[in-house]
Order: sequence, then structure tokens, then C-alpha cells
Amino acid sequence: RLSSLFPSVLPGSDLIPPGACNLLNSSTIYANNEVNLAEVDIYGFDYDYTLALYSNALNTMIYNTARSFLIEHFKYPEEISKYDYIPNFAARGLHYDIQKGLLMKIDAFHYIQPGTVYRGLSPVPDEEVLEFFGGTYHVPLQQDSGFYGKGPKVKQFMDIFSIPEMTLLAVANDFFITNDIEYDPVHLFKDVSEAIGMVHLKGYMYKWVMQDLDKFILRGDETEAVLNRLVNQGKKLFLITNSPFSFVDKGMIHMVGKNWRDFFDVIIVGADKPHFFTDCIKPFRLLDGNGDLRWEKIKNFEKGKIYKQGNLFDFLRLTGWRGSKVLYFGDHLYSDLADLMLRHGWRTAAIVPELEQETKVVSTDRYALNLTWLQALTGLMERLQTHRDQDSKQVFQEWQKEREELRVMTKNLFNPQFGSIFRTCHNPTYFSRRLCRFSDIYMASLSCLLNYDVLHTFFPRRTPLQHEAPLWMDQLCTGCIKTPFLEEMSHIR
Repeated sequence: RLSSLFPSVLPGSDLIPPGACNLLNSSTIYANNEVNLAEVDIYGFDYDYTLALYSNALNTMIYNTARSFLIEHFKYPEEISKYDYIPNFAARGLHYDIQKGLLMKIDAFHYIQPGTVYRGLSPVPDEEVLEFFGGTYHVPLQQDSGFYGKGPKVKQFMDIFSIPEMTLLAVANDFFITNDIEYDPVHLFKDVSEAIGMVHLKGYMYKWVMQDLDKFILRGDETEAVLNRLVNQGKKLFLITNSPFSFVDKGMIHMVGKNWRDFFDVIIVGADKPHFFTDCIKPFRLLDGNGDLRWEKIKNFEKGKIYKQGNLFDFLRLTGWRGSKVLYFGDHLYSDLADLMLRHGWRTAAIVPELEQETKVVSTDRYALNLTWLQALTGLMERLQTHRDQDSKQVFQEWQKEREELRVMTKNLFNPQFGSIFRTCHNPTYFSRRLCRFSDIYMASLSCLLNYDVLHTFFPRRTPLQHEAPLWMDQLCTGCIKTPFLEEMSHIR
């Protein structure tokens, strides 16, 4: 369309800036804030999806077992068992309207992205979405999820374990809708949440992983390499996880070896995050060699010993580890990172496994071409809108239609239902804004640390604000050569 009006402007690879597709890779660590590793003496870690990465087979097991609980325990129709797990249906960071039974993607300004609202397994037309929300795509703050992603009417699914839950919610909604069975979406949400919770509370997930560590735990040798390197450089390490000791112990022995405790100065299991970071009530308890609770009062931490429960305030008192000399790694932006950054001034690092796939997409010629053409088209529309004659209006409408088609094409490169977890059409997603707010740096996996020296400084790329001119070379230079030791460390992979 555009080429017929402007023959000299052709949508081809010549539009893509030189080297644009070579700036990103999944081994890169990305900086939201400047972090000098030379100032970091203490490294802290979550366990699940941080030290231990899990295969997608775990999501299938969680879904199948929770679906069985829904049928057997909550007496849902047997026909729901015909719905198999859909691996690529949901994405992390989505919001769920509990009363309306809608799964949707919201941007950083609380606006729903058109075309990303699902009731059951079917998309909701944009016209219906506007009707649901009073003629707007905006979700008011008082209805949106609270600080920890759990509002009274809307919940945000922020951790990777929530993907099977979102899929089961969609499947259960779809069953009742397609079979024209009356139901209350609020009851459905509560029952699915409890069914998913039973998988964890009854220890099923722990049992599956411990029975087949090779199947479920990925890249354990990389975790061992990271811990070895940090300890050899004189860094102190600690672990704070909600998981039980028996589960962590078996996984760490598998990845690191029987002497894995020697790497850590403090090991805390059953921590009950995020309450661990906010409450002052629960004291630390010592576990004996069998994993049973001891009764002694904890006056100091001993290396190699295992502690349970506790709270951050006692942790700070006993260790003296405060401020920016501490860097903590976790996958859950709320439960792991938010309080540490906002209340205690620790440095925080988010583990975002989805980066591996997203950076592959962003690095393709197809994505770069779509995005470049989309931006060019938007710029032309911005200029053409001042012309009010009939021909200009017709061209504007054609461009507007092409722009919407390009947006859909670009979204589908990531996930046909919901697109990228980091962007809506042009705005950051709600998830992306929280990622920038609660993490100093972020990466696909802990092993990305192997690509950098322990004295490395991460510099965020300075992007111009809307009222600033994009003139500085920082746009091209800072943050592009981010993996100085990638080749040297490649043998570990």
C-alpha cells in the first residue's frame, strides 16, 4: 500500500539499521540501574527457577494433577479431563479478572491491550471488552492487582509456576461456556487456585522432581560453575527459599554435589516469602541432620547449618549484610525482589527465562523489519494527520489499517494469544514496568554471570525521554557489547 504511494520507500531489509539484529543474545545481562559488581561482596539466591531451572514437563504435571483435583475433590464435570495442557497458551505477567473470568494483558498505564483478552480459550472481541469495562480499555487502580499482584477483583500472575494455573482457568471457563452451563467465575477461580495449591501443599511437585532430577532440572552444571566462581573470588553466598530442605538438598546434590552446603554462609529454607521480608514475628529455627526442628535460640548463623522460617530483620541483625553490597537473585518480582529493593536497599537481579525465546525473536530480520516499518508508518501518519482533504483522509485510513495489521503480525511472533511479556503494542507491559522498578539487572538464567568479570559494571542504556532529542551515541554504544567472556565460557554450555 505504502509503496504504491511512495515508490522510493520500499519495505525491505535496507530499512533495518546496520547490526540491529546482532545486539541481543540470551546470554546477556540487562541493566535497569547501574551496578558495579566490584562493590558487591554478598550474593543471595532464591532456589526455584533461580538456582534450579525446570523443564516445561513440570508445568504439564502440575496442570494434569490440579485438573484431577478439580474433578475428584471439587466434583467438577469429568469431561474437563479431555482438555490437555496447552504449553504455549498463557504467558507470565497476565492479569485475570476474577468476576468476569477474563485473562488479559495490561500495559504499564493500566490499559488492556486490544486483542489480548480471552474468556476461556476464545478471544473476546474488542467491542465486548469495551462493554465489560464501561466503554474504556482502562482498568482503574482500585480494581487492579495490589502491590503483591493480588487485588480484590484482579490478580496478576507473576511467577512461572502460575502458567499451568492460567491454562487450567482458561480450560475450565471454556468448558462451562461451550457447554452452556451456568457457573460463577468467582467460585471457579477459587476452586482452581485451591486445586493448584494442593499440588504444592501435598508435596506432589517436590516428589516428581526428586524422583527424576535429570528430567526436570536443567543446566545444573552451570549453577555449579557460578557458585564455584563466586566462592573462588572471595564472595559470601546465602540462600533464602520457601522450598523444604529435603527438596533443596536433593536438587543441590544433583547440580553441585554432596558438599553443596560448603558454598553458602547462610542457608534458609521454608522462609515463607514475601512475609519473610516484611514481618518481624517468626524466629529462625535450626534443623537437625534429619530435617527436624531444634529448640535452641538462634544467636548467630553457622556455615553449613540449615535454618528454617525466620525474618529479614533478624537476618540483618545477625549478619550485618546491608545495602548495595548485597545482590539478591530471584524469579518472582514481588515475593523475591520488591521489598528488598524498596525497603532495604539491596541490589536485586531478576531471573527471566522467557528472555531466551524473546531475544531470539527480537534478533530476527522479520521482527526488525516489522518494527522498523511500523515505526516509519507511525511517523508518516503523525505528519499526514494535519491534512484534512478527502484523499489524505483515505490514505490515513489505509495506513491505520496497515499499522494494525503490522501490530498483530509483530505480536504473533512471540505468542499468538498475548504477544511479548515485555510490551503491548508500543508501551511496556505491566510486568515490564515492575521488572524495571524492582530489579537492578535481569537475565535469562543465573549462568549469564559466567560471561562477566566479577569487577564488571553494568550500565543501563540511556534512552531519550519523550521531550529529549535522540542525539547521543549512547543509544548505539552503551549496553550493546554486553558479554565480554561469552566465547571463553561457552564450553560450560
